[in-house]
Formats: sequence, structure tokens, C-alpha cells
Amino acid sequence: MSGFEGSYLGANDKISPQAIMECKICWTPYDPAEGDDTRQIEAGTPFVALPEDWKCPNCDAPKEQFLVGEDPGHGALAEAAMIGAKTHALVTDFTEVWHGKMRDVPIVNKLLHVQAVGFQMHEARPLGVLISPWFMNLVQLPAEGEDWSALVPGAKEVIGFASGEYEFIHNVREMVGGYKACSLFSPMGEFRSQAQAVDVARAVMVALFQDEHRAETDRAADIRAAREAELAAIEVPETLPEAPTRRQVISAGLASEG
Repeated sequence: MSGFEGSYLGANDKISPQAIMECKICWTPYDPAEGDDTRQIEAGTPFVALPEDWKCPNCDAPKEQFLVGEDPGHGALAEAAMIGAKTHALVTDFTEVWHGKMRDVPIVNKLLHVQAVGFQMHEARPLGVLISPWFMNLVQLPAEGEDWSALVPGAKEVIGFASGEYEFIHNVREMVGGYKACSLFSPMGEFRSQAQAVDVARAVMVALFQDEHRAETDRAADIRAAREAELAAIEVPETLPEAPTRRQVISAGLASEG
């Protein structure tokens, strides 16, 4: 499909898979949830995936004559693009730090690389986990049009989630701008693969929004003390669990000390 004459100036990539299109000749809709029985198009087929020779089942107008009638997924596409742009800058910035300053630092885990994991919108701001060879942080980025360049590096802020209250540190970088970070792990020597670090990051993003963990995170001091004692008892860990328990995830420095 070379283009269409409707919304988004013919930009097919801006039509989401959920878009309901309308023929501008007879106003017959194409709803991907229903498909098209006349051409044996199965339900769930997006408009952009229709055959090139598909035509309006009512008046035979070609695909190019269809307009966007309703697109419930357009907002999601725009949101995903915004998150992608912001996390790309975050990963690019810290990858440069890794190659420029941190690669030869003894505490780094060279089995790991910089990766953004699980970023999603929370109260209109991107929130997710940033993995690097020397830290894993829960990171909050500013909303679209929000300027955090005036944040004071090192300033602390407690942000609440369903699972508890967490302490974030403010920071500002030239490429990323202002952001807020909550330490999960540092250093990263406990991880033996990138996949394991990603699994933990994803578990954190799930547990963060589960209120059944609030009792655990509210006992932050006790949990941290217990975890430090456990780690102190292990001189050189030879093996690591394939999947962390919920207690390990929540006690991995995620909770604030208050």
C-alpha cells in the first residue's frame, strides 16, 4: 500500500492495528475487530495488512480512499514513540559512560551491558529499570513537555507506589536531561548474565505495583539488615538463583529507609 488520502497525511506507520477506517465515498467502515466476510478477511486483521487489491465491500473504492474514522491505538503509538525516544537517549548516554569511563573500573560486571527494561507510563511519566554493568536503577523520566533541567543533583525525593514508598535521587545529564533514580543493585557482581539481570528488572516492575508487597517494603530497615547479613555470609557466591523470590526483589535496595 503506497499511501492513503486520509488522516496523518498518508503516513501508514501512524495507523495503529486497532484503527477503524471509513470509506470516504460511501462511509462504509472497516473494523479490524470484525474483518471482512466478503473477502474472507479474518477478524483481527489490521487495515494496513489488507491485500493490495482489497476494496470497499460496498462501493469498490480502493484502500487509498479510506480515512481514519477512529483509532484507539493512536495514543498508544505516540506514547510508545515518546518512551522509545527518551529511553534511547538514556541508554546512549550511559553506554558512552560505560565505554569512556567505567570499562576498566574493578567493580563493573563485564558480562552486562546498558539496557532499558520495562519502561511504561506512570502518571504521564516514563518509568522503568536501567541496567548497566555497575548499577541497576529504577528510573523516572519527565513527562512530554516537562522540563526537569532545574533538578538539583543529589537531592532526594520519596515517591509512592502501590507496594510502598521509595527514595529517588535527582540527577541531570546533558543528553538525558533531568531524571530521578532509585538504586536497586550496586555493584552488579551478583549477576552472571544479562538475561538474569533483565529477569530481575522485569520482576521489580511487576512487584512495584502490587500492594501485597507494602508490608514488606514498609519494613525497609529490617529487610535491608537481613539481606546484608545474608550477603555477608557468602564469601564468593558460586551460583545464583535462576529467578529471584519476591522478597529478594523487594529487599534489593528498592525500599527507602524511612
